[in-house]
Amino acid sequence: MTNTLFDALFAPHARNDAPFLQSDDGSVLSFAQTLRRAAQMAHVLAKAGVSPGDRVLVQAPKAADTIALYAGTLQAGGVYLPLNTAYTQAELEYFVGDATPKVIVCDPAAQADVAPLAQQMGATLFTLGAQGSLSQAADAQPDDFETVDRGPEDLAALLYTSGTTGRSKGAMLSHRNLLSNAEVLVDLWRITDQDRLIHALPVFHTHGLFVALNTALLAGTTVRLMSRFDLDTILEELPTSTLMMGVPTFYTRLLGDARFTRDLVANMRLFISGSAPLLAETHQAFEARTGHRILERYGMTETNMITSNPYDGDRISGTVGYALPGVEVKITDPETGVELPRGEIGVIEVRGDNVFGGYWKMPEKTAEELRHDGFFITGDLATQDGQGRVTIVGRAKDLIISGGYNIYPKEIEDVLNQVPGVLETAVFGTPNPDFGESVVAAVVSEGPSAVSTEALQTAVAQALARFKHPRQYAFLDALPRNTMGKVQKNVLRAQFGGAP
Repeated sequence: MTNTLFDALFAPHARNDAPFLQSDDGSVLSFAQTLRRAAQMAHVLAKAGVSPGDRVLVQAPKAADTIALYAGTLQAGGVYLPLNTAYTQAELEYFVGDATPKVIVCDPAAQADVAPLAQQMGATLFTLGAQGSLSQAADAQPDDFETVDRGPEDLAALLYTSGTTGRSKGAMLSHRNLLSNAEVLVDLWRITDQDRLIHALPVFHTHGLFVALNTALLAGTTVRLMSRFDLDTILEELPTSTLMMGVPTFYTRLLGDARFTRDLVANMRLFISGSAPLLAETHQAFEARTGHRILERYGMTETNMITSNPYDGDRISGTVGYALPGVEVKITDPETGVELPRGEIGVIEVRGDNVFGGYWKMPEKTAEELRHDGFFITGDLATQDGQGRVTIVGRAKDLIISGGYNIYPKEIEDVLNQVPGVLETAVFGTPNPDFGESVVAAVVSEGPSAVSTEALQTAVAQALARFKHPRQYAFLDALPRNTMGKVQKNVLRAQFGGAP
């Protein structure tokens, strides 16, 4: 039997006793041990009724068993569906209803809340974590499993991303999508079994799951698996590591500590940044401090990685480099779709084996954003110079990216507009050196004392994950509008510290 992604990432390590996952508690799992644990996970999933194509929804802590569950889901023929652990109960209800998973895996602390959703859906519920039922069930299973047949075009993962209207959209990613991208990145960034990767990213996100882990598996790289970003721990790990993938926040926090020196990173080979724009000042300060030039790249949930600054050659701050090998990038007119001359601002469109197959149960939205010729309309505005180097200048949509997470303003506005005393709101992003962007909410109320900041914060906290919470509330007499009555968020961004 063949299983495209599992056969490439995991199966070759059946007898590899080199260290793979080094966790916070000091435990170390070899590649071979991880593979055997994945087989135990696959048995549990199969006994729970997971068949080829069934979704396994995972909202669980980052741990070695979470990685084994990812592998076991692939081996059992399932579709891996990771969710942000910060999502609220109301948000989780939507994802469960939309994806109709066969199995749900959650933190033990959330079991009481998630159980009714699982029962309503007819899904089997497991917990993963200290004393979790999934880990205990896996302990009793054989450590070998007959891999289920899955081809290049079969679904491997379903990742939800924010859209321009309505609810989150499930991006359908095939075995070919994920494997092709990992193969290109391993070659481009020269990742090998001699590397040691500092992994402090979440594993419910493209960056931490598919960019970091898939490349490590393909290359046989040791991974220092950190449950979260911890400055002291990263400073301890840098002298014995060679590779780090992070978001701008990681690098600004390192620069803020006097212990972060050139000598400390003498063994490091490469620092990579993505998920949010890296400010030019951060680039310059990092190089001055360490001698390393951060490599910035660009990607999306729907496409994995699209472009990268070069390993050799100029890594220019403010740009995201060139299209990856095998990936086509063009800049088009947002209205006509016609390709624009080099140097002009337009929408990035991308085509290649890395581009997803469409949105889960959303054929109309798929048709809007995925052209018949295979080009995906990203919605990001950019220019491309004569050599093909891409510079992103903004977004055609109002999407906010903060800390690497996509945030859709309307979702926040809908919550705020329900608060008594609120007339209308406009949510937008402003530049933030740590997170890429900060969420700001402009609020028009019924009167000077009609609503308080505390009331707005309470409403948001009850409905939305923390990363979506506005960092600033600005009370205005009226929202700026154009002659057609449309709110001018560019004016608000300029007024509150961002570029129009």
